[in-house]
Amino acid sequence: MSSVASTGADAGVVEPPRGSRTSRAVKSVVGIALAVALLAWALPHFAKTSWADVWRVLSAVPLPTLLGLFGLMLGGLWLYTFTFTGSLPYLAHHKALIVNVCGSSVGNLLPGGGAAGVAVTYTQLRSWGISRRDISTSIIVTGVWNVLARLALPVVGILIMLTQAGQLNPLVLNVALTGATGGILVLGAFIAVLASERAAQVAGRILDRIAAPIRRWRAGRKARRTGVAASVSTASPRLESLVTDLRTRTINVVRAGWLQMTFGMVGFFAMFYLLFWFCLNTVGVQFPFPYMFFAFTLSRLLTAVAVTPGGMGVTETATASLMVGWGADPAQATAGVVLFSLFTNFLEVPLGAIGWVFWSLSPKNPATD
Repeated sequence: MSSVASTGADAGVVEPPRGSRTSRAVKSVVGIALAVALLAWALPHFAKTSWADVWRVLSAVPLPTLLGLFGLMLGGLWLYTFTFTGSLPYLAHHKALIVNVCGSSVGNLLPGGGAAGVAVTYTQLRSWGISRRDISTSIIVTGVWNVLARLALPVVGILIMLTQAGQLNPLVLNVALTGATGGILVLGAFIAVLASERAAQVAGRILDRIAAPIRRWRAGRKARRTGVAASVSTASPRLESLVTDLRTRTINVVRAGWLQMTFGMVGFFAMFYLLFWFCLNTVGVQFPFPYMFFAFTLSRLLTAVAVTPGGMGVTETATASLMVGWGADPAQATAGVVLFSLFTNFLEVPLGAIGWVFWSLSPKNPATD
């Protein structure tokens, strides 16, 4: 195992996020309730249909077709393991799959569930003997790869639509352009930090200034709780040194694993696009490739909306409404979007539970660093 020895005080170590269980439970309940409300009312309302009509379409989908769609979903999840193994070369693909489904299932239960997913990833990888420093680097690199991929998709979708399909609805275009702009900014910052040590130091100093009020607030809160004055300067390592240290480790990982990570990400989204296309075609919705691909890219961009778990409710409503605006049958378009969401959101929860079972039964080699 190619790990780097570290201690809990090492620079650049990402610890799992800690927070109030009550707060997380409240956010989960509120987020799920909002998602249910959006799916129950907003989706049929804006798509100009009813759940009775949607169910009539869904109930006609044969079981063999559902099994085939499930196979596409599993294929996409397996391809994504290459992104994990590219950032952790000694991680086996079956373990990467366990980490992926467990983290995704938690993320689909909590609004902005990425932090909880990081905690799950950290716990499972640590139990298999992987060092904190390797885990932190992997989480950062795969996180950046995910963000860039999701924000790059609208760029590709816009170009295809404008060159092959003509004009876009101004509101839809603005949403996609916002995502594309965010992707360019993130990509630019990431490249600058990797290319220049000075840029990394500047980024670290900026983060230090942003974090300073938070540190003072946390130190004061701890002092009030314990009755002991806390030193802000020693409360946590300076972010400038963390960013500089992380830059070196990230360069090493990206240099060795960028091709494998990119293959995993591209393969994952390609497989999920096929899943999206078959879900829509199964219920009778057919559009030329530019339209179908743009609808897919918009749905993937909207999964980043943190007000509900995995953007549920928001994603389905926007995607179905877009296709209805293009002339699709309302009940069929909504049924196709719901079918896709069934595989990409809801089924990941029981898959995550199965993943937890396999993780609990797997041999453990807890890391000591």
